Amino acid sequence: MATWVLHYLLVAFLITITYSIDTASAGITRHYTFHIQLKNITRLCKTKTIVAVNGKFPGPKVTAREGDNLQIKVVNHVSNNISIHWHGIRQLRSAWADGPSYVTQCPIQTGQSYVYNFTVIGQRGTLWWHAHIQWLRATVYGPLIILPKLHQPYPFPKPYKQVPIIFGEWFNADPQAVIQQALQTGAGPNASDAHTFNGLPGPLYNCSTKDTYKLVVKPGKTYLLRLINAALDDELFFTIANHTLTVVEADASYVKPFQTNIVLLGPGQTTNVLLKTKPIYPNATFYLLARPYFTGQGTIDNTTVAGILKYHNKPTSNHFNSSKNLPVIKPSLLPINSTSYVANFTKMFRSLANSRFPANVPKTVDKKFFFAVGLGTNPCPKNQTCQGPTNTTKFAASINNVSFILPNTTSLLQSYFSGMSKKVFTTNFPSAPVFPFNYTGMPPNNTMVSRGTKVVVLKYNTTVELVLQGTSILGIEAHPIHLHGYNFYVVGQGFGNFDPTRDPKQYNLVDPVERNTINVPSGGWVAIRFLADNPGVWFMHCHIEIHLSWGLTMAWVVLDGDLPNQKLPPPPSDFPKC
Repeated sequence: MATWVLHYLLVAFLITITYSIDTASAGITRHYTFHIQLKNITRLCKTKTIVAVNGKFPGPKVTAREGDNLQIKVVNHVSNNISIHWHGIRQLRSAWADGPSYVTQCPIQTGQSYVYNFTVIGQRGTLWWHAHIQWLRATVYGPLIILPKLHQPYPFPKPYKQVPIIFGEWFNADPQAVIQQALQTGAGPNASDAHTFNGLPGPLYNCSTKDTYKLVVKPGKTYLLRLINAALDDELFFTIANHTLTVVEADASYVKPFQTNIVLLGPGQTTNVLLKTKPIYPNATFYLLARPYFTGQGTIDNTTVAGILKYHNKPTSNHFNSSKNLPVIKPSLLPINSTSYVANFTKMFRSLANSRFPANVPKTVDKKFFFAVGLGTNPCPKNQTCQGPTNTTKFAASINNVSFILPNTTSLLQSYFSGMSKKVFTTNFPSAPVFPFNYTGMPPNNTMVSRGTKVVVLKYNTTVELVLQGTSILGIEAHPIHLHGYNFYVVGQGFGNFDPTRDPKQYNLVDPVERNTINVPSGGWVAIRFLADNPGVWFMHCHIEIHLSWGLTMAWVVLDGDLPNQKLPPPPSDFPKC
């Protein structure tokens, strides 16, 4: 064969290979439609109407690959305003699609629609989506699964099957009425009536045996369980009787694998675990259980959700295949206030920090912040008796004693982008408490918070270190803090008050875990670092919903960079109007 023909064939082959690689890495566009509708549903022997997506509870699973573009059209058919947050998606230069109402958009009104358009860049793993307005996320939520790029393996044994398990909270009452009553009276909210696995409360609740989540497995297989805590207000322990779990991922970031019997997830967090089933049929079924971790003073739903792990057994002539006659093995769970276990469990999470999945933790820091996070009080309105800590106060929450007030006629991002921000927010959010105190010791006599719409402004590519310090005001409890638009590295944590001289010497700058939601320990602190490389306005808040409602939140404004690919584009043409 002539040399030029061989040369031509070789060039054509290389072009084909290059095109295939580019196509695989560039991803595809995936379209979804979410119809926000009312749905009648029965749980705990009570039928009620809920807001749901496409008639499903929990909502539909969204699946994509790293590099894919997602275009999700949300059509609102109900009287409530709605917006959807894609929890954990970086939203690089697509802040208009992040979803929190009055932060990056005005909500989608009745009869209106909006297409959330974003590309998944440099992420793979388990995330989730949920409503981000009032307490609608009690029923409006679902999994968001980002698979690796084509032909890219997991950094752990390939699972036989992948199963999402979403933890939820079920209210017999309307969750919107629950939060409205709490805000009006100043009291803590009424607790939920059940916890759920994939919307099902299970046999430990009244008349719910038929509504039990069942995980059917085969012997000798490895299953990837994608755990998501979508509960409104509760951190949850999770375990499976007589089975060990191997943690391999947190918040869609791979971690060094470690084994455990009990997993903890705060609201908003996701964890992937490998479940290796028993090599032979065990002649038993096993409970999956979840119940709360809590150290605060309020009333919570201290009940246990149970599901069933059932082994699939091929019927044989000498074995009657019926799980009804099999014993159910029940696991033991930790006491509700097992803070020492939680601390040790949390410290097990480490990034892979290898050449394929490096830990790009900032080694130097441009800006340092110290945020005290916790509860507080607001005064009771005149001529009203309240049900807060006293009959003259209402419960509140704050960061650095600022209880955040959301705008209600525009969004923070719109006002910033249009140059009208002075009418909407101020840029004087305190970088540390104005009045320092013994944060985890005896609380101060004055627990009143200030209120305002204040943000921190960061220049593009600023490296940030943030210490989140818990307080003892109105009780010591954990706070799962979620940062929109970013992942961050958890470089340190401890109990008591953060010591700026001693504690940074113990920071892990080698393989810290990368997350989007981190627990501020009960009676302690956590230090995170991130690079502000995503322009826009980004919400940061406690993912315990009542704390968010009380104002435990703030926002970062990250300015545009100099280059075209470092600037936020204008909003899309169908952007919701207020």
